[in-house]
Amino acid sequence: MALLLTSGELCVCDVTATLQLPQSTVSRHLSYLKNAGWVNDRREGVWIFYTVATDDDMKHQLAAVLKERLAEITVIEEDIKRLASFSEGAHCA
Repeated sequence: MALLLTSGELCVCDVTATLQLPQSTVSRHLSYLKNAGWVNDRREGVWIFYTVATDDDMKHQLAAVLKERLAEITVIEEDIKRLASFSEGAHCA
């Protein structure tokens, strides 16, 4: 969630590379978040991109609090920096 809140939109490979987790693990957890209504997805060719769902006022407010508070956690702060170090727009092959 922190990566999506920070970046706006990410593909599975961006999250996989940043968190250094298997694609299946990342996809499964993004699916959980999607099924719970917390993320939206869109397909572009073979890529699936995810964004945080802020389609109602409560989600919008919670997302703002999460973005602020999650960035204070050292491990998450490091993940956000790692993501920022990747080339923007470069996706896995």
